Amino acid sequence: MIPSLRIDDRLIHGQIALVWSKAFGTNRIVVANDKAVTDEVTNVSLKMAVPTGIKLLIKSVDDAITLFHDPRAVDASMFVLTNCVCDALRIVKECPGMVQSVNVANVGRFDTSPTAEKKVLSSTIIVNPRELAALKELADIDIPVYQQVIPSDVKKPVKDILKGH
Repeated sequence: MIPSLRIDDRLIHGQIALVWSKAFGTNRIVVANDKAVTDEVTNVSLKMAVPTGIKLLIKSVDDAITLFHDPRAVDASMFVLTNCVCDALRIVKECPGMVQSVNVANVGRFDTSPTAEKKVLSSTIIVNPRELAALKELADIDIPVYQQVIPSDVKKPVKDILKGH
């Protein structure tokens, strides 16, 4: 079970490790990111950011999807992180019924697309045309898709953020 899939361009940081993992009562974090699997510095940095008692799995998006379909993982509560909307959409579509919600928290700040192509939807959501299309598709799936940077923030439906875009 995946209580929440969070899109955060930093993947794991203090807020994720300490606040969000407790908010969902999970001791498992899955980072679904192709670069994190192959980049030694990113991989080591992610492992260092996770506190004792939290199990971290760093998987490619394909391998994460395979993991989520494994019968042994069905009863495990996993907090899943991606750093882009396209990867989140792919996981939601390929794992129907497994993802209970998507939090589009921080996305696009490190995107190297030309500035003229990017749309600023909020202070923490900046998308290029490909990510915008994926975000629109994600918002139309029948699960809660919202923006919430920290647990005490009000959940803002992504459909409302997308109005006019």
